[in-house]
Amino acid sequence: MTADAFDVDGQTKIAGFKPWLVVISAAMFFFYEFIQMNVINAINVDLMKAFSMTPTQLGFFSSSYFYATVMFLIPAAMILDRFSTKRVIITALGICVAGNLMFSYASTVPLLVVSRFFTGIGSAFCFLSCIRLATRWFPPAHLALVTGVVVTLAMTGGMVAQAPMTYLAEAYGWRQTMMMDGLFGIVVLLLIMTFVEDYPVGYKHIKETQEAKLSELGYMESLRISLLRKQNWLCGLYTCMLNLPIYLLGGFMGTPYLIEVQGYTRDEAAWVMTTLFLGATIGSPLMGWISDTMGLRRRPMIAGAVLSFFIVLAIMSASHASMTLMIFLFFSLGLVTSSQVISYPTVAESSPQMLTATSVSVVSITVISSGAIFQPIFGKLIDLHHGGQISGAYTASDLQFAMWIFPVCFLLGLILAVAIKETHCKATDKNWRALHG
Repeated sequence: MTADAFDVDGQTKIAGFKPWLVVISAAMFFFYEFIQMNVINAINVDLMKAFSMTPTQLGFFSSSYFYATVMFLIPAAMILDRFSTKRVIITALGICVAGNLMFSYASTVPLLVVSRFFTGIGSAFCFLSCIRLATRWFPPAHLALVTGVVVTLAMTGGMVAQAPMTYLAEAYGWRQTMMMDGLFGIVVLLLIMTFVEDYPVGYKHIKETQEAKLSELGYMESLRISLLRKQNWLCGLYTCMLNLPIYLLGGFMGTPYLIEVQGYTRDEAAWVMTTLFLGATIGSPLMGWISDTMGLRRRPMIAGAVLSFFIVLAIMSASHASMTLMIFLFFSLGLVTSSQVISYPTVAESSPQMLTATSVSVVSITVISSGAIFQPIFGKLIDLHHGGQISGAYTASDLQFAMWIFPVCFLLGLILAVAIKETHCKATDKNWRALHG
């Protein structure tokens, strides 16, 4: 098979190294956005002191990132299904970099919120663009593995947002850290401009056919088809439940939790939090490979929810535990919650190929919404148990009370996984044909 080989129905696709180069280069955008999503955990103490915030106020500020992402996800999906993926990535990443540089200079809370909002706009495009490219460069049988690799890069960004960003903040202050963060985004932008391509040469006629069908279908009808599919929402809500440790611990209050409950130093807590992302980094391609090898989607998703429930109970039961135990438990939690990545190929396989980005955006909407909803809720639970006293005065029992959100959500995730329809790792457009004859 030549480098540009591509069969008529889009199942063979291109062989060799180039597909990985294209998708991994694009995934660096996802890597960069995950640093932004989780960096608040590394600098939350500094921000609370600098701007006199309570945990609830910090939660609302941090979640402004997710509000922006939710607002732009549907437009992002519609744009990605119709326009050059590379150009869309470059524009969205540029907005994100601008937001970070603005963050580093912010002197008031409103300006801080606006800069965080800009960063969240870029996030609406990062994962959808990777999935859009993956479905063009890889066959369906490899989608779970490719998705896992993409998420692995994102989780590596989450790791960078923990101990490394904590050290930078301690050494140079949070403003200089965010400035360096913004400058690094420019490097990522240059990488994407160099290596990302919209599609293989042989895919052009398929793309033109899909664009013609999309034009005939119209914006509202394509959106209606994607939004009314039960499978899309079940997968989205499942991913939402299993992703909460990343948003609530990795991106918000994980370090304070380990400091208060386990008695760790800030640096020790940051290292433990890094292992949550390390587990997800290894678990994402592993879960994708397991699902592809089994030829099943639903069963590994169920197993992930069950194991997550028991591991988080073990974390909550441990008090003043050794770092070795906490590293093992947080690593394990990141590993098993990675079953969430299977949702994306499940949705892609259940939807018309020309509506891949729009359909996957339903999953992304629910996941990102969970950050916008649950970070303030988590902060509010801390404040409620504490009695709303002064900023930073929360105790171990306050944080333990808020942690009960995890086992409840993992049980909900189990129920959702049971309800998901198995695709057996096969892409099909029969739902499209049923709707349109």
